Amino acid sequence: MRNLRIFHNGKIATNSKPYFAEAMAVENGKISSVGRNSEILRLKKPDTETIDLRGQTVIPGLNDSHLHIIRGGLHYNLELRWDGVPSLADALRMLKEQAARTPAPQWVRVVGGWNEFQFAERRMPTLDEINAVAPETPVFVLHLYDRAFLNAAALRAVGYTKDSPNPPGGEIQRDKQGNPTGMLIARPNAGILYSTLAKGPLLSFEDQLVSTRHFMREMNRLGVTSAIDAGGGFQNYPDDYGVITELHDRNQMTVRVAYNLFTQRPKHELEDFKRWTGSTILHQGDSTLRLNGAGEMLVFSAADFEDFLEPRPDLGGVLEGELDAVIRHLAAARWPFRLHATYNESIERFLNVFEKVNRDIPFKGLHWFFDHAETISDRNIERVVALGGGIAVQHRMAYQGEYFVNRYGADAARKTPPVRRMLDLGCPVGAGTDATRVASFNPFVSLYWLVTGKTVGGLELYPENNRLTREEALRLYTQGSSWFSTEDGAKGGLSEGQMADFAVLTNDFFKIPAEEIKYLESQLTVVGGEIVHASHDFQSLAPPPLPAALDWAPTAHYGGYHQVEAATAGSLIHRCEGHSHVPGRHKLGEAIWGLGCDCFAF
Repeated sequence: MRNLRIFHNGKIATNSKPYFAEAMAVENGKISSVGRNSEILRLKKPDTETIDLRGQTVIPGLNDSHLHIIRGGLHYNLELRWDGVPSLADALRMLKEQAARTPAPQWVRVVGGWNEFQFAERRMPTLDEINAVAPETPVFVLHLYDRAFLNAAALRAVGYTKDSPNPPGGEIQRDKQGNPTGMLIARPNAGILYSTLAKGPLLSFEDQLVSTRHFMREMNRLGVTSAIDAGGGFQNYPDDYGVITELHDRNQMTVRVAYNLFTQRPKHELEDFKRWTGSTILHQGDSTLRLNGAGEMLVFSAADFEDFLEPRPDLGGVLEGELDAVIRHLAAARWPFRLHATYNESIERFLNVFEKVNRDIPFKGLHWFFDHAETISDRNIERVVALGGGIAVQHRMAYQGEYFVNRYGADAARKTPPVRRMLDLGCPVGAGTDATRVASFNPFVSLYWLVTGKTVGGLELYPENNRLTREEALRLYTQGSSWFSTEDGAKGGLSEGQMADFAVLTNDFFKIPAEEIKYLESQLTVVGGEIVHASHDFQSLAPPPLPAALDWAPTAHYGGYHQVEAATAGSLIHRCEGHSHVPGRHKLGEAIWGLGCDCFAF
């Protein structure tokens, strides 16, 4: 690590006062000084490296409060991402090309991060279209939490036949003769979708290491320097944490990860948490990989997964007793916990349990929180605050808002989730994505949603009184999220003593038209004072390339979030400090977009 590095001539958003600075000095992985160019450059020594920020906007590193980064990394290079792809025609072309290059017995997997409203055609693919472009290679296409499309080859690979029974909570759609069509429906939960996906071949351990590094580099490209991992179905501890642990041991982490432990065994949840609290130490690790507590699944009976194409699930009567036992154990062990909670009706019951336990074992200082909370009431926000809890919000409504409006009406959607009210009532709030399955991992789509109140399909959900200013939205994605890993004050800002994690953006987040926020990316990302990504104006500072993905891997050909060459970006030219900056590889604007967790996997 370099002893002293100076970054100057920038527009640096500090998240403190004064809000903007021109320069900062970094020593030993932390910010040592922030101020005007003249003040900071006076600190320069003969061996000091200085980096001219060229007048660009600098933000604290983004911190996704709910990202399935550990699981996502294991599979990233296996997945064909439709995140941000502007048309169904493009998506099917990519699928056809990938099917042709994918070797047996591997599948082509499109695993979430998209919906039909982003496509110019405003519709999903049909099974006939998928079978036409991929007649021989197994294809699995996941759509949110509600369905999966399997081509004929995938049906053969997983063994679904006329005689296959519907699993609990799921439906194998059939034709008039009773044969599976290839459509799997989550009814009422997505266990069938993820248990089917789990039948596919995996990468080798070494390729999973490469895949996870590629996913982290993609997150760095999008300005993400930290994430709080929410566990997930089929993500067992410690077995499925070997890759992330190895990367940590090799000093190859470029995203700081705090991880929560997600129970995997219905009716054995308390056993899991007793074992983990007895065999691990809370916050074990360091600032690049650390244990954060329990959740997001605490007991399966409390899983109110969200699929707005289906009615709200009614949770069983055993919920209170099972949840009480787990929460008592965690509170006594002083383990923070998080709980997936979509609907106010469920949250009401969860809080009843929490308040009962709190009377015997106070929660004070525990940093517990709900995830999602789309329909939480004002009264229940007040109860969360009274118990010292927080709420982590994600842009799931940016991908399911149209479905919510269709089922519950536009008026109900106007404060789903009620982010402004949470802040007004003093609740800690962190922002994130819930990627990689139900929504995209692109944080700028989430920031766009917070600021504009719009879905990826352009539907305006929220009135002005439930939208955030750009400064507020950024604060939730930085300082706000740090509370949820009990690191508040250590990161989330660019002031003296904080971690030197930041991103230099391709355009001015604070000035550009709101519609362009979702096209931003980072051209220079720094974690602990070290450059982990560089492109565009800073290409000469780029770290060494990562080991290559397998030559047939989708990411080797298409990358992660969909990108379009700068020459097509048109109006996205930004002028600052007397020079022009053309942010390369931007997505197209309005015209091309056509704009006008489940309980077992999450």
